[in-house]
Amino acid sequence: MKSMKIGFIVFCMMSLMACEGSDTYRGAWKAVDMGGAKLELTFDAKELAIKDITGKKTAFPYTQHSVKINNSIKTYGIQLGDGRTFFLLFPNPQDQTIAIFEDGQQKPVYALSRNGYKTYDDISRLQ
Repeated sequence: MKSMKIGFIVFCMMSLMACEGSDTYRGAWKAVDMGGAKLELTFDAKELAIKDITGKKTAFPYTQHSVKINNSIKTYGIQLGDGRTFFLLFPNPQDQTIAIFEDGQQKPVYALSRNGYKTYDDISRLQ
């Protein structure tokens, strides 16, 4: 019985750790929304911070709920604390420095780059 309790505790701890954001996308990103506005997104283990051009910062708790690989293209599903779902799509398997941030209907919201501001069209051309 004691080993069963220990197993349950280990399982719960592993489940909680699995909800943290992946190292693949953690850190700072330059973002351009579909209207051309520039922002900065920063993912840490459990929080997404969005800073606009004026410096206003908004933070959201999040959990990662999925990882999918289709034709070598990796997609991470995240859910914000308010229930909204988003996806981080890495369109080029050889380049983890560019990504597309999509809404729950998989429509682009932001084009992301580690190395400067890129539009959705810029990233689409690199695929």
